[in-house]
Amino acid sequence: MLVLSRKKGQSIIIGDNIEITVVEIQGDTVRIGVNAPREVAIHRQEVFDQIAAENQQAQQSEGLQIKLRQLTELSKQADKKDEA
Repeated sequence: MLVLSRKKGQSIIIGDNIEITVVEIQGDTVRIGVNAPREVAIHRQEVFDQIAAENQQAQQSEGLQIKLRQLTELSKQADKKDEA
């Protein structure tokens, strides 16, 4: 991890098009501003973690839905064989 010291009003540039600026320092809280292209996703860590957890749950749910569809199809095929 790169650690840099900055004062209020000073910035850090990441790549060619992301600028991080120290906006305010109040006690143990630092407010920062981020200037980046719209296509760059920017989240607080706790929000990012929540999004990742929800995405993982959605993938698991999708996998269960696929298995349920497969079981339903197998059941339909078995019913057709029983009718024949």
